Amino acid sequence: MTLSFPFPAIVGQEEMKQALLIACVEPRVGGVLIFGDRGTAKSTAVRALAGLLPEIETYEHCPYNSAPGSDPIGGDAKSRGAVVRKPTPVVDLPLGVTEDRVVGALDIEKALRKGEKAFEPGLLARANRGFLYIDEVNLLEDHIVDLLLDVAATGENVVERDGLSVRHPAKFVLVGSGNPEEGELRPQLLDRFGLSVEVATPRDIEHRIEVVRRRDAFERDPQTFCETWAEAGAELRERISAAQKRVAKIETTDAVLRRASEICMALGADGLRGELTLIRAARAQAALEGSDEISLEHLRAVAPAALRHRLRRDPLDEAGSSARIERGLAEAFAA
Repeated sequence: MTLSFPFPAIVGQEEMKQALLIACVEPRVGGVLIFGDRGTAKSTAVRALAGLLPEIETYEHCPYNSAPGSDPIGGDAKSRGAVVRKPTPVVDLPLGVTEDRVVGALDIEKALRKGEKAFEPGLLARANRGFLYIDEVNLLEDHIVDLLLDVAATGENVVERDGLSVRHPAKFVLVGSGNPEEGELRPQLLDRFGLSVEVATPRDIEHRIEVVRRRDAFERDPQTFCETWAEAGAELRERISAAQKRVAKIETTDAVLRRASEICMALGADGLRGELTLIRAARAQAALEGSDEISLEHLRAVAPAALRHRLRRDPLDEAGSSARIERGLAEAFAA
């Protein structure tokens, strides 16, 4: 089995790690977009999540990761098998992938061998109840983007082709990464991501040395390196599990709701999706910290990631979106 670099061993990139942990606790936050320089642990962090996520209960042979007690899909009731615990899926969606591979298609092998018309589930089925990761998401072909937007909006994949008619749940946390120098993201897809974080090459020499030291140690002896970080990983896994159980009980006061709206208005965020994301992310952050309610500091901590990509472009403002967020937060919290 190929070992992944341990999540707790990633040096720095705190905002990216915070956003991914929030998505683990509160999938309704809407996914995470990670944009920045190449070689800054974007893919490493996403793939390391698989080692942190609590297992899910599903049927042994179910390709859709259906929850126990859910309705059978496509007449698969007889082949589902017993209820078992499996790792939460983290599925890669590669560039150049075909539409059939994403949504599923006719099982050609079964059709040729047995003359049966059967459905072969795609990547969306495998990602159900887990994570779907797209590296270089800004280079994804338009027709695949349109498809993902439809499924993300409904939480359901509908396939009507080759005489097949299949409908199955496809609820996943979408995580995309990319380098902005290689192209921008379509506004429709950008708006679908709940959180957006920026990663950059570290400028501190000690920081850089530690990154190289740990990566080199992992590549020389991955087994020993992973064992060294196993305890830290177990603690983080327990923290996520506890937060998942706590998050639904977190209270949201009227004062917090008002401040969330004040922040969005101060920043000029379009629509109300920013406020909803802000509250959900702050609630998950509170759960991760073991709090019983959302504080203003929780709002402040998650506001940059929740609102950065929702700001209107101002051609007269040369400051980046992060600087505008900081200015807006300072104004909102000074009021």
